[in-house]
Amino acid sequence: MGLGRKLAIAGIIALTAGVTATPATAAAPIGWKPCPTAPGVECGTLTVPLDWDHPDRGTTGIALARHKATDPAHRIGSILMDPGGPGGAGAGEVQDGWSLSPRITARFDTVGFDPRGVGQSTPVRCGLDEITADHPQLPKNSAEFQQLVSYNRALGRSCRRITGPLAEHVDTRSVVRDMDAIRAALGDEKLTYYGVSYGTLMGQQYAEAYPDRVRALVLDSNMDHSVGSTWDFLRTETVAAQESFDEFAAWCDRSKSCALHGQDVRAVMADLYSRAERGDLGTPDDRLDPVALVGLVSSNFYGPTWEKLAKNMVGLRAGKPAESGFAISVPSAFGSIFCSDWRLPITSYPQLDGYRRALAHVSPDLRFSQLGWTSAVGCAGWPGQVRNPQHPLSIRPGTPLLLLNSRFDPVTPYAWAARAAQQAGAPLLTYDGWGHAAYFKKSHCVTDTADDFLLDGTKPGGSKHCPAVSPDGQSRMDGPKPPSTVLF
Repeated sequence: MGLGRKLAIAGIIALTAGVTATPATAAAPIGWKPCPTAPGVECGTLTVPLDWDHPDRGTTGIALARHKATDPAHRIGSILMDPGGPGGAGAGEVQDGWSLSPRITARFDTVGFDPRGVGQSTPVRCGLDEITADHPQLPKNSAEFQQLVSYNRALGRSCRRITGPLAEHVDTRSVVRDMDAIRAALGDEKLTYYGVSYGTLMGQQYAEAYPDRVRALVLDSNMDHSVGSTWDFLRTETVAAQESFDEFAAWCDRSKSCALHGQDVRAVMADLYSRAERGDLGTPDDRLDPVALVGLVSSNFYGPTWEKLAKNMVGLRAGKPAESGFAISVPSAFGSIFCSDWRLPITSYPQLDGYRRALAHVSPDLRFSQLGWTSAVGCAGWPGQVRNPQHPLSIRPGTPLLLLNSRFDPVTPYAWAARAAQQAGAPLLTYDGWGHAAYFKKSHCVTDTADDFLLDGTKPGGSKHCPAVSPDGQSRMDGPKPPSTVLF
């Protein structure tokens, strides 16, 4: 490592530790330049230690994108943003136009970052042969369970072999320290942050680690990192998925725009699931197994896009291909990150099959949460250490946080947000509607409340509930542009 790089890293460590650095090392190490494919947006890279506990063991780069405040005379500072995932690229999303409301973009520089191992931040890469190898996601016996475990182990080893040591240092605790380095490099005394989905875990743990450096954090669609068991994780995810299906079925009953209006939606779903189990759902060139079917259905709960889902179910029943607009596969970084943050042991086929049978009682229509299931079983046999295992939040009282969550969120259950808010001692603003990422449901109540908190710290009063906006109404309203891809 050259002397200049050593000085820059020393400066970052000093700044994030609250130590006053010398002018030579305190200079912001982000070299902003115009982004080549995003007019009006600047791109830069921040160099941070690969291993924060051993900063002499190399470095990695964090990709950033910044859209400057449109009212610079009244600029407050920067707002750091992350779109979730794990594996969502915040810098890439900002380059594509992701932003909060005009009230926020006027007063803040919008700064997106690609977390370590993601996007342009030296992405975790895994072997194509290992990724595409055949493996059962719903094992039917012990032999298939061992095949799944072997697949996960081989995939994880390929990520480590191809990516190098970084693959073992992409846990959220490491990302939190990167976030504080970004804050310092931006010149902000305290952090203003909007995180959605898995980005809420980053915000929660930042508030734990650096309560004195929090200006305002808005955490939307919340993870609950206190979920302590594999069963509790799978059950709560499945409850949320089933509740979303219930809301879809109720809409079909009352809405003539539903392609299944007047029909038994649950019977249609049961028939499609049975055909997926038999292997004759979809076209000969594109068969859907049960995991793919449930993933296809659940993907339409994010918006929600109920009309599209109903048409897809009609098409699948007739043997036509589905138009999902949703990638069933996950990014290569997902396993490396998720399996570093969660200890969800699954040690045998009988245990896994017991979970599957019990979940079918929790969700008689979907049988399980596709994202919850694949996340948990994807860590069975995964090599490497769980560096950031679950624990109840321990945040100093008075730390300025505001949590948002839809009442019917398909992947970050409302119960998770309620528990996270209770543990954090922070207010929870409930959007009494549907979908993932409440800020982007075109509810003026939600956006105005969140914006007031970000601008001047005003906390919600009254009932802390915002009424639902129908999906039909959302399509006729303008609003801030959501990120293009979120999982958790």
